[in-house]
Amino acid sequence: MTTVRDRERRRLKYAATLNEESLPEAVDLDYELLYIDIGNVDSMGQIHNIAQYRFEDAPSRARRKVKHGDVIISTVRTYLQAIAPIDDPPDNLIVSTGFAVIRPRIDILNTDYCKYALREPRFIYEVEARSTGVSYPAINASDLGDIRVEVPTLPTQQRIADYLDRETAQIDILIKEKERMISLLAEKRAALISLAVIRGLNPDAPLMPSGHAWIGDIPAHWKVKRAKQILRERDERSETGDEELLTVSHITGVTKRSEKEVYMFEAETTKGYKLCSPENLVINTLWAWMGAMGIAWQTGIVSPAYHVYELSSELIPGYVDALVRTSVFAKEVTRFSKGVWSSRLRLYPEGLYEVYLPVPPPEEQQQIIEFIANERQQSTDMEDALKKSIELLKERRSALITAAVTGQIKPETMNS
Repeated sequence: MTTVRDRERRRLKYAATLNEESLPEAVDLDYELLYIDIGNVDSMGQIHNIAQYRFEDAPSRARRKVKHGDVIISTVRTYLQAIAPIDDPPDNLIVSTGFAVIRPRIDILNTDYCKYALREPRFIYEVEARSTGVSYPAINASDLGDIRVEVPTLPTQQRIADYLDRETAQIDILIKEKERMISLLAEKRAALISLAVIRGLNPDAPLMPSGHAWIGDIPAHWKVKRAKQILRERDERSETGDEELLTVSHITGVTKRSEKEVYMFEAETTKGYKLCSPENLVINTLWAWMGAMGIAWQTGIVSPAYHVYELSSELIPGYVDALVRTSVFAKEVTRFSKGVWSSRLRLYPEGLYEVYLPVPPPEEQQQIIEFIANERQQSTDMEDALKKSIELLKERRSALITAAVTGQIKPETMNS
């Protein structure tokens, strides 16, 4: 049996095997597998949203087999630090070839300890430093195997693992609680905005039925108008394509494409794209059912597949931006979208024109805009504070792993 000194740094390939098992060449096309891709692993080492496929439909990268005690490390986009332990996996769990599957040699590397040794910052630094490529940095298995890991004695490894299991579990609970608070803040903000744009800000205002289920009761002095009465489609095209290219999403509304990470195909030329001006409503036709619409706040161009609308003088753009980005409005326009599959519905002008909108008096629209801006600022300040707290907890977690793995915390002090 191979032995180690009290503490040493060994190349990973001498402490574990890499990519030991893969699916055979001949696999039944109906074989059902569970699949982990790089996007399913977060920087904390947690695995989310495992996909299920028939082998025939699975990505070609679905090839690496795993078993309990393995650790998977992303060898592409290594800056994401997608490193996760595999605990009691089903027999049909398969991971992408974008991962290296590390399987500890049990006479050298304790499986409980391995997941921490491979998250130790010096090891992660080496992985990133040895990666090649600018926009898509990657490391090959050979270079990964040459990186050294901390290898104390097996009893010490177990003591370190037990200690870190206890300590990091407490930190992880705090992180999840703060993440839950951020989600609750977002839900509260969305509910307040939805109520403000449909019911107004005066809780004592007399109400009347709007006549439309998605709107419900509204203040009695408000109007309800069909979109066709207050929106007009605009279809003017760029002669050069030199204007600022804008994009529309359900998360950020209308923004500059240059400020977003967009991986979809980009046309060779934007000549002939649709022009839009500040205060135009822009709707992403294909993703309107998700709420991908909003007001443009600058001059620019958008995809010819989008639709651009001018507002009547009865509408203030900020109010419309808030209204159309509510989930209830997205659900309503879905009823008038065309398509066989829910994920392929398209909202054309004739469909949008069938929707009815609440129209408050201009002064109330302005008050609602100011109220929403204030709520968003307060919510953002709280979210920023929570995110900062989460980052500090993650730094504490990383420092704790470093101290335990590298011997800065003496094993004899790690007892529960």
